[in-house]
Amino acid sequence: MSGELPLVSVAIVNFNAGELLEHCVRSALASSVPVEVIVCDNGSGDGSIVRLRRNIRDERLKIIENFANLGFARASNIAIGAASGDFLLLLNPDCIIQPDTIERMLSVMARHPDAGMAGCLIRNRDGTEQAGCRRRVPTPARSLVRMLHLDRMFPFLKEKGMLLHASPLPDAPVGVEAISGAFMLVRRTALDEVGPLDDAYFLHCEDLDWCMRFRGTGWTILFVPDIEILHEKGGCSAGRPVRVEWHKHRGMVRFYHKFFRHQYPGWMLWLVMFAIWVRFGLLAITISFRRVVS
Repeated sequence: MSGELPLVSVAIVNFNAGELLEHCVRSALASSVPVEVIVCDNGSGDGSIVRLRRNIRDERLKIIENFANLGFARASNIAIGAASGDFLLLLNPDCIIQPDTIERMLSVMARHPDAGMAGCLIRNRDGTEQAGCRRRVPTPARSLVRMLHLDRMFPFLKEKGMLLHASPLPDAPVGVEAISGAFMLVRRTALDEVGPLDDAYFLHCEDLDWCMRFRGTGWTILFVPDIEILHEKGGCSAGRPVRVEWHKHRGMVRFYHKFFRHQYPGWMLWLVMFAIWVRFGLLAITISFRRVVS
């Protein structure tokens, strides 16, 4: 990139991320572009904030303590309100970026002025592409196909699925319907137009909601395949899987009602809602059983 580099505000919502938080913050502070790092803590009880304050003394780091778990969207909005950058990067505390990650992403954004938001290739620890870092919006029809496993009976439906991680990577940045909330680089002018996250979501689906709203106001969402980060998925939620699934499924209900209640017949939405809660019940039973026998 040429000229003066813009300031990027890196917003990290923490809830008991442990040592992963410190690694994440260090990786962000090591960026080759000007950054401020805002950690918004949701009442962690694991000492991660104490450790962060003890081990990292940097005037670019700002810590906001909520002293209660306000949820991801609400805490993100608090961090957004404290951000002063020309770009905002929402980054999960269990992610690690490289020193040139943000600079390279900014270069892509400069070449695509119509892009309001961009995500990159997110890798699991084993090197595989993480499901959800590029995806289609889970419409009620797509969700029914997935929840009822209709793609097993009708293989052609796989091509119409939501997750794209099994598809070949594109050769260049491409527009997609949605990216992962683990890494979202947002242009300030787009943020000012679209507004912050919907904090009625507690955990999960708020990123899909944001993507819908960005696209609804005419902004493109980019997926950048040649820039990658590592995500220790579930680093902040491994100890309470049933609660996480509850919020995930509750978020799905809000998402479908908010965006599709006027586009689909009532019976289909009710069927989707029923399938969501049946799926949650089965998952909760399975998780609880595994905990008992383990």
